Amino acid sequence: MGNTDQSPQKSVRSKPPEWYAVYTKPHAEKQVFNRLEEAGIEAFLPLQKTIRQWSDRKKIVEKPLLSSYIFVRVKRKQFPTVYRTYGIVKFVTFEGNPVPIPRSQIDNLRLLVNSDAEIEVNSEKYEPGDRVEVMSGSLAGLKGELTGKGGRKRMIIRIDEIGKNIIVKIPATFLKKIKT
Repeated sequence: MGNTDQSPQKSVRSKPPEWYAVYTKPHAEKQVFNRLEEAGIEAFLPLQKTIRQWSDRKKIVEKPLLSSYIFVRVKRKQFPTVYRTYGIVKFVTFEGNPVPIPRSQIDNLRLLVNSDAEIEVNSEKYEPGDRVEVMSGSLAGLKGELTGKGGRKRMIIRIDEIGKNIIVKIPATFLKKIKT
């Protein structure tokens, strides 16, 4: 009977892996992403397509949406493997502890980078606004805070854990106000 009593406790203590943001050395995101995957760590590097202009040609390149940030889905026992990955500077922390990022925010980032929306990233802090959900278009299902800026409506997806906001230009007619 002792074994049956311990088994349920063990499964309760075993938490599933969670998403965390890690800070990388500048311009090392893609290399770090590859090293993490080689080490068996699930990683997500949001990339956006941009047009790069050279003197003789233009080329579409993928660059990180959030400079120097990668997301990893790990259990705490895997932290040392992440820390030892060349190019990782640190986990994003709050009061000295790595902060888990809700899966919904990772899903929102995936939705954004797979859309055809114009995306702008900044570190500006916004006052809380109306909560909205995109009802149509390629971003249908995306939720966030709405703010007015320069007379144009923009959707703000706040990712407090990493101190960044993602701004998407989207027609107000695509939005629906939701209650919090």
